[in-house]
Amino acid sequence: MEVYKRWIRRNKDFVRQLDSIANNLTWFLPDEFAESEIGPEAVSSLVGMISTVNEYIIETSPTEVHTRCAESSFIPLSLCLTLLKDLETSIEVVAEQIYGEKNKWNLIAITEAVKVCIKLVIFRKTGYKMLLEGGETENGENDSDSFSLQKTKRQLGKPTGNEESGITKTLHAQNSGNLEDRAISALSSFGKKATMQHPQAIMKPPSKLAERPNLWTFLSEKGVPGGFFVTGEILFIIRPLVYVLLMRKYGTRSWFPWCVSLAVDLIGNSILSVTLMSQHSGKNQQLQFSDSEKDELKRRRMLWALYLMRDPLFTKYTRQRLESTQRLVQPIPILGFVAEKIIEILIGVQTRYTYISGS
Repeated sequence: MEVYKRWIRRNKDFVRQLDSIANNLTWFLPDEFAESEIGPEAVSSLVGMISTVNEYIIETSPTEVHTRCAESSFIPLSLCLTLLKDLETSIEVVAEQIYGEKNKWNLIAITEAVKVCIKLVIFRKTGYKMLLEGGETENGENDSDSFSLQKTKRQLGKPTGNEESGITKTLHAQNSGNLEDRAISALSSFGKKATMQHPQAIMKPPSKLAERPNLWTFLSEKGVPGGFFVTGEILFIIRPLVYVLLMRKYGTRSWFPWCVSLAVDLIGNSILSVTLMSQHSGKNQQLQFSDSEKDELKRRRMLWALYLMRDPLFTKYTRQRLESTQRLVQPIPILGFVAEKIIEILIGVQTRYTYISGS
């Protein structure tokens, strides 16, 4: 495995091009695969998982300082979550082929339950930070680190008793006629200046060793805004599982799962948005949102467009609009052909829950 990792890292550009070609070739599988959806989806999932692992190996190339730590670490949960997402469409196809359209929701519900558990563990292990890209991207923002860095700069700007004694020793060494003492004093002074100019060098290791707060510590530090934030994030995490369980019970023709899922999304995002607005107004000083977390909130709002693709809204409204648009632009030579293919793809995508799950 180590030989494979070294080869991937040495030939990362070639590997990325090869992965891209392999993903594109999945669109041109032989005709015998078309008789069953299991074959194409299995090949596509396998290629996607290999590409994910290769990209992870490239992005986690160990540095000279952290080589031993990187090589001995376990597979991160974010990578496991990405691999599960690469596999979930194949799971859905196999479940439908074996158990039928109605009973496939049992296996889909198990898959979503596993994803919820992984996301909750990631949420806890990151110190209750917002999940980026549904937990697939590591949230590296750390407000406490920046606060500690500013505090260190202020402390380093003021000479302490130990620093004053060091200066006195340096002056004493410079007044003496011993060249060795002068060299040692100069090196000591240079080291102190380098520390003052680059405080990150001494602050970075403690931040990695710092223990993540538990839930009660987080809530006691962040107060009421922290409680709202945790509630909104948990609603975002469990929403897909709630939707699948309701689909399993009421079916795709019922409006109840669709409405409940939308309500959970709206409530969770509203809670997070109110917390963000309180930060802008200056009322919330306990909880701060980073730029990546603000972008994540925008991404989650864009996912609401998937409700247009979910039944029963798609069957009763969206599909009719798409077909009427196709008939309208069909006489136009190029535009009519492009619109027909796009609508055909959208109708095909809508038949798979995993393509429109947004989880």
